[in-house]
Amino acid sequence: MSQRAATGGPAGLASRAGSLLRGLWQRVLHLWRASLGFRVVVVTMLLGILVLAAVGTYLYGSIAQGLVDSRQRIAAEDSLRDATDAQGQFDSTDQTDTQAKLTQFATTLINSYRRDAGNETRYVVLTRFDDNSSPVIVGPIESGSVGVRFIPDELRRQVAAQPSRQHLQVATIDEGNSSVSAVIVGQKVVLPVAGDYGLYFIYPMDREREIISFIGQTFLFGGAALTVLIGAIAFVVTRLVADPVRRAAAVAERFAEGNLGERMRAKGEDDLARLANSFNGMAASIQQQIAQLENLSRVQQRFVSDVSHELRTPLTTIRMAGDLIHDSRADFEPTVARSAELLRGELDRFEELLADLLEISRFDAGAAQLEVEAVDLRSCVERAVDAHRTLAARKGTQLVVRTPATPVLADMDSRRIERILRNLVSNAVEHGEGKPVEVTVADNDTAVAVTVRDHGVGLRPGEAALVFTRFWRADPARARTTGGTGLGLAIALEDARLHGGRLEAWGALGEGSCFRLTLPRRANATITGSPLPLSPLIAEAARARALRDGKPGSQPTGPTGQGGQAGEAGANGPADDDTVRLRRIVVERSP
Repeated sequence: MSQRAATGGPAGLASRAGSLLRGLWQRVLHLWRASLGFRVVVVTMLLGILVLAAVGTYLYGSIAQGLVDSRQRIAAEDSLRDATDAQGQFDSTDQTDTQAKLTQFATTLINSYRRDAGNETRYVVLTRFDDNSSPVIVGPIESGSVGVRFIPDELRRQVAAQPSRQHLQVATIDEGNSSVSAVIVGQKVVLPVAGDYGLYFIYPMDREREIISFIGQTFLFGGAALTVLIGAIAFVVTRLVADPVRRAAAVAERFAEGNLGERMRAKGEDDLARLANSFNGMAASIQQQIAQLENLSRVQQRFVSDVSHELRTPLTTIRMAGDLIHDSRADFEPTVARSAELLRGELDRFEELLADLLEISRFDAGAAQLEVEAVDLRSCVERAVDAHRTLAARKGTQLVVRTPATPVLADMDSRRIERILRNLVSNAVEHGEGKPVEVTVADNDTAVAVTVRDHGVGLRPGEAALVFTRFWRADPARARTTGGTGLGLAIALEDARLHGGRLEAWGALGEGSCFRLTLPRRANATITGSPLPLSPLIAEAARARALRDGKPGSQPTGPTGQGGQAGEAGANGPADDDTVRLRRIVVERSP
């Protein structure tokens, strides 16, 4: 138990740390996407860091190289002076009787050149050339802890090969517990009776190291402070620019919500002031144009309403005269009698057109009212289908109705819903080319739905978005037998929206079309999903599955009310998104 706790503790801590890091990263990404000021500050600081790093690196290297060059120059001059003095001392000494005396003299002289006081330290080394064959051997002599082992072999070879000049090299030496770079200057000296020797002066660069370290720290802290200062400046500058833009966005959002009197404050003559003036000019122009369009729309609505009302009186007179002529057509010649029949048919269509225009004008004026009551949707479907059985029989079309066995209740205006259904069934019969028309009813917890499916020519791509347009026809050259006004689907859509419902269309060439009406069960409720799929191909697949699985379905009824069993159409079918592969074309207009 304790071992599992011990192993689980670090794992849990690592998981929490990972969650915190992911949360922090997500917040940073959100700030990056949502805040212009944050992006500007971050980008400015990153660019500032890059520039400061490049400039600092260059200056740091230049200063360090200058210090080294200065140290080498001073070391060369200083060692040359002391090497010349040492050669003079060796030349004038009389301590050459024995090897011991000469060694003692050389040791004293070399130690006299060592420096330990102040900020400058210098070590001196005297060592014999490798090719020196004199029997008198002196040294090597070292003036301190830094001795012969730190003198590079390359420098010793250079001094031996070119004894007439100074040789200089920078190397690393150990001084105490630390390593430090040092300038080593070598030169040849000749000892009496002892031959050629190399005299080396070692100058540790402790002070230069301290100076370079101080400069590096100064650059580091100064660069960090300067980066923060650049970020603060970028933040302030961004605020000066972004705050007016945010205010402009807020004004634009309120303007888009319908507050057409919103305007931006314009101060000064800079770019932001010009932006504000341009926006205000655009807003004023849009407000004026919208006002003109609203006035034109009101005039248009009033014109349609007035014309429709004014035409009522002459149309009534014409109707009376037309009915009289129609009733007496038996006394006329065949051509005149036929003209009387055509006159009556066109009068019927004219009356329907006037009624539809009046209804559209009520929708446009927002004067349409609902008379809502709980109604069984099945009864509306039955009445709409029964009204078109004669037309269906004349066209050779079979009307197939599928309804659940239980009532499908919803709050609705039955007159308007029945008008929608009559229009859909009429269009399906008209365009079904004599093939069966299927009407399906279903419900769920939040909505009820009806689909009207025909197997006619269908709709071309893009036409499903146009079927609800006023006076639009799929084929203007196509003859109609029912004399529609071209406003039926537009009025049906407005009726559906007035109920808080949806009227949608699907169609494909050669496969027919399908219209789906979805209504909320309760007035002012929200539809969470339609009980029927819009694509009839999905509905047919659902019915096929239901028949295969032996599930009870709704009862289809043909023209005589008799028919075979069929499964309930797609009450639990797949979502509409699955019908993309079936070439579905959908128009959805929500209230």
